[in-house]
Formats: sequence, C-alpha cells, structure tokens
Amino acid sequence: MGSPVLLLAVAFGLLLIAAVVVAALAWRRLRELRVGGIDVALRARKDGGGRGWHLGVAHYRGEEFAWYRALSLRSGPNWVINRRDVEIARRREPSMAEAYAMPTGSTVLDLTGPELELAMSTDALTGFLSWLESAPPGRSVPWAS
Repeated sequence: MGSPVLLLAVAFGLLLIAAVVVAALAWRRLRELRVGGIDVALRARKDGGGRGWHLGVAHYRGEEFAWYRALSLRSGPNWVINRRDVEIARRREPSMAEAYAMPTGSTVLDLTGPELELAMSTDALTGFLSWLESAPPGRSVPWAS
C-alpha cells in the first residue's frame, strides 16, 4: 500500500482534473447560450426503441445549422446541416420512450439529406422552419404534414 501522503496527492490530482473538465463544460455551455443557442436533441441512427438521442445546443450560421453536443469537449460543432442539403421527410410527436431525452414539448423532424432526426420545442421549430423557408430564390422547401 502507498503512503497516506501519496494517496492524498493522487486523490487531489484526480479531483483537480475533474474540476477542470467540469469548468470547461460549464464555460462552453454558457458561451453557447449567450450567443443565441437553442436547445435541440439530435439522433443520427434512427431506431424504433427511442434510444440514441443526444441533447445539444444549435446555432444558425447563415446557410448552416450548427449543432453542439451538450456534454462534449469538442470545440467545434458535432454536426453541421446545410440548408441546401436538408429536407423534412415528416414531423411527429415523440414517443413515450423518447420524450425524456429531448426538450419539453418537442416535435421530432425526420430529415433527409443528412439522415438525422431533430427534436425541438415549438418556438425553436418555428425558427427552424423560417430558416428553411428563407432559402435563396428558386429553391422550394418541401413540407411534410
């Protein structure tokens, strides 16, 4: 067994590392929320069991919708969706198994282009649809009912 001083030093080091990671995540989250981020859940692999959803924050950057996973050390976006490449295949309400993993009152959008599903609140959905509608002239946006 190691000496109590060595064990204390190791414990302190691990605690310090954990504190730095938590501080980095908190700083990133606050930074994203301050610059107009919206809460959006994203699922890249569609499955019928309601699994695979990840919470995050999204931002509009001109033609792009950038999504950052909430608990990630990555500095850039985890997904970038270009307005020209995305279409809404359908809209639906979340299943009971899915509702826990997304913002309250969410609507799920099944996207084609990038094969993704997004879940967002009514207000965020209105903004997303407006962003899609404001596509350059000549580009039609198909609507799923």
